[in-house]
Amino acid sequence: MTSYPPVKEARAILTDSKNQSPSTSPAWGPMEVANNVTEFIFLGLSQDPGMQLMFFALFLLFYIMIMVGNLLVLLTVFFDPQLHTPMYFFLSNLSFVDIAYSSATAPKMIADLVSEKKTISYWGCITQMFTFHFFGCAEIFVLTVMAFDRYAAICQPLRYTTIMSANACAVLASLSWLGALGHSFVQTLLTFQLPFCNAQVIDHYFCDVHPVLKLACADTALVNMLVVANSGLISLGCFLIILASYTVILFSLQKRSAESRRKALSTCGSHLMVVTFFFVPCVFIYLRPSTTFPLDKVVSVFYTTIAPMLNPLIYTLRNQDVKNAMKRQWSRKFSLKEKQKG
Repeated sequence: MTSYPPVKEARAILTDSKNQSPSTSPAWGPMEVANNVTEFIFLGLSQDPGMQLMFFALFLLFYIMIMVGNLLVLLTVFFDPQLHTPMYFFLSNLSFVDIAYSSATAPKMIADLVSEKKTISYWGCITQMFTFHFFGCAEIFVLTVMAFDRYAAICQPLRYTTIMSANACAVLASLSWLGALGHSFVQTLLTFQLPFCNAQVIDHYFCDVHPVLKLACADTALVNMLVVANSGLISLGCFLIILASYTVILFSLQKRSAESRRKALSTCGSHLMVVTFFFVPCVFIYLRPSTTFPLDKVVSVFYTTIAPMLNPLIYTLRNQDVKNAMKRQWSRKFSLKEKQKG
């Protein structure tokens, strides 16, 4: 039976692995690299038992809210014909992404908070990193497309139905998912084509690129640059595109009536809040070399758990159309019950 080192020993192993000089083997090599690691050990968010129980209750509540909130938005958009528009088509995509994205890390993190053995297999780590970056990048692209949709609706109202036709929406959504797939494949391949010799303690609560790269027994300078180009520039580039689109929208609203400005700003304000909650932490984490800080775990919690939980709250509390659609769904449900009783 395999034994696992306690937390203090795990931290000592991590410190020793940091002090070891990296191998001079090249970062690029065949897939049959020497690999002595079959599993990794997470240090997690905290080693204090009391804090772990508190985090367990807190993040379990957060995850339930993510599931319930995003499923509610997804089902409301699906069943209400009045919400079958480009804006809500992409909102339903966002809700689906949030469910899958948070599920890539939250269940494992929650289970580890009440487990003595915070381990993940080598292939489990690969799978977690791939799914995390796949759905995370999909969220970046979907948010960018949503900004373009708002630009077309507000700045090009007469051409909106042509620009955002059903075919155009399908193409934009497909490109978002295909782009995310390509990003995740490259990101995972760049990380796990490296050899992992003895170090297996990940100073994090899930398999992300920077913490895992620190364990590789090879020169990772080139891989680090490619990771920054792959993740960091995608996050920053899409963020700047979104900011540019909303800058154009704000200028165009100056010629509109007060009521039109209020409605447009309400919708755009919701989107900008979502963008800020998600993109700022992503840029902080990925647009820098493979250096980890104690703050990284807190920032990661925010964009992996807090942001997906806040998205449905922001869109439902600030969006009258979604609230009205939910009321119609509840009224229809109660009327059906009354008819069945009658």
